Amino acid sequence: MSDAPGGLGRRLRYLARRAASLNPANVWRIAGAAAPLTRKPRLLIVADMLWCAVRYEFAFQDYLDWDVVMLTAAERRTFITHPKSNHLAMTLNDPQLRRIFADKLQFNARFAEFIGRDWIELRASDADAVRAFLDRHGRAMLKVPDSLSGFGIEKVEASEVVDVEAFRTRAIERRQFLLEGYIVQHPEMAALCPTSVNSLRVITFFDGSELKVLASVLKIGNGGDIDNFSGGGMYTMLDDTGTAHFAAFDGTGATYAVHPLSGVSIVGFTVPLYAEVLTLLDRAARVIPEVPYVGWDVAITATGPVIIEGNPNSGVYQSKPSVSGIREGLLPRYRAAIGF
Repeated sequence: MSDAPGGLGRRLRYLARRAASLNPANVWRIAGAAAPLTRKPRLLIVADMLWCAVRYEFAFQDYLDWDVVMLTAAERRTFITHPKSNHLAMTLNDPQLRRIFADKLQFNARFAEFIGRDWIELRASDADAVRAFLDRHGRAMLKVPDSLSGFGIEKVEASEVVDVEAFRTRAIERRQFLLEGYIVQHPEMAALCPTSVNSLRVITFFDGSELKVLASVLKIGNGGDIDNFSGGGMYTMLDDTGTAHFAAFDGTGATYAVHPLSGVSIVGFTVPLYAEVLTLLDRAARVIPEVPYVGWDVAITATGPVIIEGNPNSGVYQSKPSVSGIREGLLPRYRAAIGF
C-alpha cells in the first residue's frame, strides 16, 4: 500500500489541513478537558496535542477520547486514528462503488434483504403515499441520504403529522428525502435507553474470502432520538462475544458505568443475538466485495439483527485507557487483518 498510514507526505498534508481549519477555542477546550489526567499545564497540553497531530495523526477529539495525554510514545503508536482510517478507506474501497454506501437511498435498495424495514423516497411519493406509509408504521425516521454522524435524522410520530403535504414539502426542503419505518429494537437493547435505537458499529475488512472484525462497538443514546456522539450519545467497546466490560463515554469525556437515565448497567451488558450479527455481516460484506473496509451500523430486533447502514469511511472506536486500563490501541489488529 503506497503512502501507508503514517507516511510523511500524508502527515504533512494532514498538518496543512489542520492548520487551515484550526479552532483555537476548541483546542483550548479539549486541553482543559484532558487536564485532569495529567499534571501538565494547559499550554503544554495544547503543545502536545499539536505534536500528536503531526507525529501520530491524532485528531483533537481523538486526543480527548483516548486519553492520549496520559500515554507514552510507544503506546500512542498503537492507536488507529481517524486520518489513518480515512486513508485506508480511500485506498481500499472502490471510489465508484463506495457511493452506494454513501447514499442511504442507494444502500437501502442494494442491501434490501438485510435492512429489515420499509422505506420510501419522498420526492417520488405523493401526499397520499406518505400518509399511508405513516399510518401503517405509526412511527418513522426522516433522513438526509448523504448525511454523516446522525445529522438530519428526525423521529416522526404519525399522529403528529396533520398536514401531510406541508410535512413532505418541509422534509424535501431540508433534504430529508428518505422516510423509513422505525426499527423496534430488542427489549434488552431498548432497556439501555428507550428514546433511541441503541446500535452496534462493527468495523470489518473482507479479504475476498473471510470477514475480519476490526472493532465492535455498542452505541447508546442518552435521552435523544439517536445514539451518535453528535446527539449526546455514548459508546463502549465489545469483546468477541458481544459483551461490554468497561464504562461507556461520550463526546465530552464523561463516563458511564450505569446508564444515567435507565439505571441499566453498561458494564457487563451482553448484546443479544450477537453471533447472528456476525453471520449477517459476513453475508452483507460479499454483496460489494470491492468495498472491503466498512463500518456497519446494526440494530438488534426481537427477531434478529438488521443493518441500519454501511459506512465506507468508518469512524474509529477504541477503548478509553483511563476507564478500561487498556493502553494499547487497535492499530496492530488493523495491520494484521489488512496487511499494511
